[in-house]
Amino acid sequence: MRKLKVGKIWIPAFLLAVLVGGCGREQTGFVAPSVISTNPANLATGVPVTQTVTATFNNAMNPTTINTATFIVAGPGGAAIMGAVTYSGTTATFTPAANLLPSTKYSGTITTGVKDPAGNAPAINFVWTFTTGTIPTVTSVTPPNNSTLVCPNTAVITATFSHAMNSATINTTTFTLTGLGGASVSGQVTYAAATNMATFTPSGTLAPSTTFTATITTGAQDTFGVALAANFVWMFTTAAPCPPPTVTSVTPPNGSTPVCPNTAVITATFSHAMNPATINTTTFTLTGTGGASVSGQVTYAAATNMATFTPSGTLAPSTTFTATITTGAQDTFGIALVANFVWTFTASATCLPPGSIPLGAACSFGILAGSTVTNVAGTATSVSGDVGVSPGTAITGFGPPASITGMFHSNDSVAATAQADLLTAYNAAAGAPGGAVLPADIGGQTLPAGVYKTTSAQPSLGITGTLTLDGGGDPNAVWIFQIVSTLTTAANNSEVIPINGADFHNVFWQVGSSATLGTFTIFKGTIMAQTSITLTTGATLYGRALAQTGAVTLDRNTVIVPPCP
Repeated sequence: MRKLKVGKIWIPAFLLAVLVGGCGREQTGFVAPSVISTNPANLATGVPVTQTVTATFNNAMNPTTINTATFIVAGPGGAAIMGAVTYSGTTATFTPAANLLPSTKYSGTITTGVKDPAGNAPAINFVWTFTTGTIPTVTSVTPPNNSTLVCPNTAVITATFSHAMNSATINTTTFTLTGLGGASVSGQVTYAAATNMATFTPSGTLAPSTTFTATITTGAQDTFGVALAANFVWMFTTAAPCPPPTVTSVTPPNGSTPVCPNTAVITATFSHAMNPATINTTTFTLTGTGGASVSGQVTYAAATNMATFTPSGTLAPSTTFTATITTGAQDTFGIALVANFVWTFTASATCLPPGSIPLGAACSFGILAGSTVTNVAGTATSVSGDVGVSPGTAITGFGPPASITGMFHSNDSVAATAQADLLTAYNAAAGAPGGAVLPADIGGQTLPAGVYKTTSAQPSLGITGTLTLDGGGDPNAVWIFQIVSTLTTAANNSEVIPINGADFHNVFWQVGSSATLGTFTIFKGTIMAQTSITLTTGATLYGRALAQTGAVTLDRNTVIVPPCP
């Protein structure tokens, strides 16, 4: 009987063990609920201020556990922001009660209070962060704030933003223009995404001599929904009706003769900036005998407001030519010349010889001064020509390692004669007719042969970067620069380069006061200064430094003198 009772007890125990073991095997596929993605993503930046925040789970959750207690969005200092939480499918959504703050770091948290339908919860809170976008600003405007004498004929108002804007928010409501008494100005507003620039184009000509106010309102928003912090306002004043452009100078000068037919280049300099598209072979023409058209190319240099007509071939000798700028030429405001501008010149039978500014006895001098010639002692200055002074007597600092290939002339008859011939050459260069007006700095330009000048309004001339002198294939091409005051080249960043047959012995710089060649710059041409010339450390001169009354100062320089005719 005892054995039977033991068997009866053992059988239920065995069945219970089997049941428990089976349950254990059914649980091996269990996966705890977790967040698999968020929007915005963790560490996202530039998040729109209108952003809703979502968290997606790995499987369906119990909706009753998804609420503002288990889905929290917090801002600065960890303070939870107000909002509503909804749940659909496997995604929970937090909709803020108000726009998020710009340039602010936020955190999202899914707590362990969320559960799946079986009551399972995540092991730990899920936390991520994101940062909203920056406030857009207006970085530049045209016309500039408080600018005056803005041409009323074609004024266009622009505002450039710090980053991309929502084009739908850039319109005539958010970009306005008002005039006298706050009266609105009608116009069109466009936005260029490539440049972040908004443009207000008035429907008509603005009133002259009037102050206008342009405004970008806080209705303008960036692509993240972030608005300007405050209205951006600027003002400008229009001028009286804009004057038409005029031709201020031409080369060859009107009525000039004789002009070398081999290398004639015809130029016209305008009073202000022109529209390059209107400067062409239709608006800039050249005719010869009987009004026959001369073929050529026309270019326009915005830096100097100069149009250039380059004939396709040699002009006919002993012939009078007529150059014309027509009323089709317009400035950047769309205003044309009032009338055609016409001038004439006559080509000579033959061309002037090379070096048409005669240097006489000064030609053999690499250095010629009026008071003193000074080289920094112990520096290896090299001059391939004569060094002289007159009426002064002092020439110092030319002991080894300095060297010259010519002779020293200290107030002797040779130096005195050279100074007299220098004066003649200086006056010849200063008196060369015509002359295209130069800007304050001619670095980066390419100039054909001709006469160029500064004016009393802008008397000095600088060269920063490369100045190219284009001979057009003619080795006899001559350049004359008439400088009212000073000539200066930029230290470590200046070079004069002759191309297409140009030769530096035909380049003349007539300087009304002093010239200074910056350190380690490379200069070409004969400098004829009224007072002094300074070659700073390491400057190289292919030409001559000829000063009439003052000193020539050197410091470890190389002066290469071209051969005399």
